Amino acid sequence: MPVLSLDSHVDGPQALVAGVLRETSTAAGAVAGIGVRLTAPAGLLVAGDEVRIGLPRGGPAIRTRITVAGTGGLHSARAAGPVRVLRHATRLSPGDAGGTLMQDELVWSPPLGAAGRISDPLLRRVAARLLAARRDAVARRVAELGRAPVVVGAAIVRDGRLLVAQRSYPAELAGRWELPGGGVEPGETEPEALARECVEELDTRIVAGDRIGTDLPIGRRVLRIRTATLAPGSPEPRAREHRALRWLYCRWFGGQ
Repeated sequence: MPVLSLDSHVDGPQALVAGVLRETSTAAGAVAGIGVRLTAPAGLLVAGDEVRIGLPRGGPAIRTRITVAGTGGLHSARAAGPVRVLRHATRLSPGDAGGTLMQDELVWSPPLGAAGRISDPLLRRVAARLLAARRDAVARRVAELGRAPVVVGAAIVRDGRLLVAQRSYPAELAGRWELPGGGVEPGETEPEALARECVEELDTRIVAGDRIGTDLPIGRRVLRIRTATLAPGSPEPRAREHRALRWLYCRWFGGQ
């Protein structure tokens, strides 16, 4: 089966590059210039999502399923379409000067079996253009977000349960659930910002831990999640700015 590889260096931290790879709009905008239409169920991809790839000139669409979406990269595999095999893996690792090494590998089967091998040079050129366009779009977006304001969220865990808060405003977001947190102010560290926000929003004190997951592009801002625990002797969290609070069991944190 044909295999196409592309190694690139992106000037940005690995967690940010990984987050941009998950951003549907970045990938869709990159391939649109080549006549490819990419749609997905959400703005940020997670494992299990299906991505629809509409080929140029009205060809049959291909559906791929995301199998890995994390700080190590983004992987997908064919779910349906005219090819029997289609696998794409983007692997990330630390690069030079604080940057990130991005290694793409695309594997596919000819759409018409043995006869389809005649078209392999054309398919390879198209695939190379797609990977290069995506690489350039990721690099531009990472450069843009490298100067963006940072928002921090607290994954507060107690007895295997995660604390979530229901938004009360603005109107278009009211009723949705989120992690407590907010913007990092000038001169603050991320843990300091989380501690301040939890006092303001929850009337409680927390101890901030390590960052988890990828950075999350949110428009012109970057969201970073940190684990957190309630500080010893701190009061029970209460909703000061949200509609409600809820503790959810989460297997990822050891819940049942």
